[in-house]
Amino acid sequence: MRTGAKAAVIGGVFTVLVGGAGYGAYNILSSLTGDGGGLTGNSAPAVKTGPPSSSEVRDTTKKFFAAWEKGEAVTAASYTNDAASAEQLLTAYGEDAHITKVHITPAGPVGTHVPFTVKATVSYDGKSKPLTYRSELTVVRGETTHRALVGWKASVVHPQLHEGETLVTGESSAPPIEAVDRNGVVLTKEKYPSLGPILDELRQKYGDKAGGTPGVELAIQNQADGSPDTTLLTLAKGKAGRLHTTLSASAQAAAETAVKKYAESSVVAVKPSTGEVLAVANHRADGFNAAFLGKLAPGSTMKILTAATLIDNGVTTANGPAPCTPDAMWEGQTFHNLKDMAPNENATLSESFALSCNTAFLHYVDELDADSLTREAEDRFGLGRDNWQTGIPSFDGSVPAVDGPDRAAALIGQGQVQMSPLNMASVTATAMTGTFRQPILVPLSLDNRERAQARGLSSSTVQQLRAMMNRTATSGTAAGVMSGLGYNIGAKTGSAEVDGQAKSNSWFTGYRNDIAAAAMAQDGGHGIDVAGPIVAAVLRTGG
Repeated sequence: MRTGAKAAVIGGVFTVLVGGAGYGAYNILSSLTGDGGGLTGNSAPAVKTGPPSSSEVRDTTKKFFAAWEKGEAVTAASYTNDAASAEQLLTAYGEDAHITKVHITPAGPVGTHVPFTVKATVSYDGKSKPLTYRSELTVVRGETTHRALVGWKASVVHPQLHEGETLVTGESSAPPIEAVDRNGVVLTKEKYPSLGPILDELRQKYGDKAGGTPGVELAIQNQADGSPDTTLLTLAKGKAGRLHTTLSASAQAAAETAVKKYAESSVVAVKPSTGEVLAVANHRADGFNAAFLGKLAPGSTMKILTAATLIDNGVTTANGPAPCTPDAMWEGQTFHNLKDMAPNENATLSESFALSCNTAFLHYVDELDADSLTREAEDRFGLGRDNWQTGIPSFDGSVPAVDGPDRAAALIGQGQVQMSPLNMASVTATAMTGTFRQPILVPLSLDNRERAQARGLSSSTVQQLRAMMNRTATSGTAAGVMSGLGYNIGAKTGSAEVDGQAKSNSWFTGYRNDIAAAAMAQDGGHGIDVAGPIVAAVLRTGG
């Protein structure tokens, strides 16, 4: 939005100071005159404690809603436990968002919790539209005043508002876009909910380049972090510019359906031959694009990169030794395998990879330099250089060179290693083709972005990685999940332990023909439990 709400901050601070002084003066005067018992020796009124009573809840909300309806921001804010923040937002509600004719209908309170419906009108530059939405509030006991007050949150004013955001009506900050997939299929938030924040990012960045013209709208704005506006109501439509993406509507639909089955899950699919992103979906309570921006330990999916490091540094080969012992120790820390894994002192790297034996990889930590894994990640897989330009904000992965127990933990995707599903999908694509192709969501030509580069892998390393991943998918830990997907497949399972979580984070990455996908579900358990079925569902679409 090209208009702002800065004046409300100054006005809000001034009013609070004056209001606070007036309230204090009233109390002093009362004491001096004996009103309320100050110097007369009478007992002071009992201080109320505990949750507000039902009558207090009704009285507080009634007064708060009445002032809000009248546009009396200062008065309404005085019935909250954060008058300064409330006044600023409620002032912007009328002055910057141009919301008038407000009528609030509360539902029956549930204890101190009060749901309500707002019906109002948004008017700007001769254009008006009705606005209706539901929100809720909770009445709390003031910590110092002991009054019954509205527990202030930005979401009281509108359920989609967060701290630091405000409402503004005016010409949109960017023209609308009509995003289409690789085959010209229109992609909308309604049909593909996961794409909502991503389409907002694309509009903010490429709206001016797609040939559209701005409209007039009510939007949520956050000037502090520069995040894109969220449109709540369109008063006058602008002309949408057509924006081509690399997405595949069929893969995106499968990804949306798959993540809905599991909480806190994310998935990304890419086309290994080009690096084009085919699908990106998240199912999270916070709306965060963890698929592109997540920073979590990837667990045993990291063994793809670790195996490549061992091969490229001449430590061992796919058919070379990688003994799977019951445990392994490095600098005083003992590492174990998954429960009930049978040890195999004669195992090859391929066998240990397929069964995801941790100790087989940890035995070789002495054979590698402290930065061997880091160099492999950066130079061959294009990770950790902070130079990916996908078209929207994304994380490039992090494989820092460390010493101590974390140096060993990194080999199995723990310690200080951080990845997103996008990163692991790219790792799989590089392992499959030998060429690092930085993922992209919109064509590079749209804004002349420079694609990140890396050396990639030798044909020998690729052949060995593909063989190990195929073994994992056909007879190893991923066999059940990948069953029925054909022969040109590969996979790697993973689970990453997190302090304070009852279950590990579930990770899984795999490929089928010319599509590679990776998924993660926080607190999801083993890789085959949650992330695996998500990836398999996307791979079945074939891109």
